[in-house]
Amino acid sequence: MNPTNLGLSDFSIVATTLDTNNAYKFMAGINGEDRFGTGPIRASYIMLSSTELQSDFDSLTGQGVYNNWNYPSNVSAIPTEWGSVYNIRILTSSEAPVARNASASNNDVYYNMVVGKQAITHVNQDGYSMNLIYRDPYYSGMLAQNATLAVKFAQAQALTQDTAIRNLACTSLFARRIV
Repeated sequence: MNPTNLGLSDFSIVATTLDTNNAYKFMAGINGEDRFGTGPIRASYIMLSSTELQSDFDSLTGQGVYNNWNYPSNVSAIPTEWGSVYNIRILTSSEAPVARNASASNNDVYYNMVVGKQAITHVNQDGYSMNLIYRDPYYSGMLAQNATLAVKFAQAQALTQDTAIRNLACTSLFARRIV
């Protein structure tokens, strides 16, 4: 495998593929406003990427590329959201999958999952509903200093439509591991 660095055309191709597969977008579009540096945000799919790719995203320029601080003021970005590129809103996490030294050039390969709304779901099992467990400090600890608050439920995650998921594998132009 020899993936390349991310380019604008990669985002366009993935979004086009999901549109062709009739995937539903997660986020509705956002109207622009009369404020310098902002622009309208398209209805979007969600992509989970490694935080190590943020420098690569920062180097992307062009129409349709917006960091989350360039969103219109009436919009709150998702807490880990970097921004959007065309029809894809990018969430970053240090837990996103990375295969170290996996490319033919011995570079790290980053797996960026782009999903449509109907791709995954959760299923409650056996009609078991959620239980909220609360024990006040009098019952939880010998010195009445510890309380218990917990949630118990039975559910499973399920893949419902695999044509609404795409994996955008890439290497990084800027990421360097610090050892």
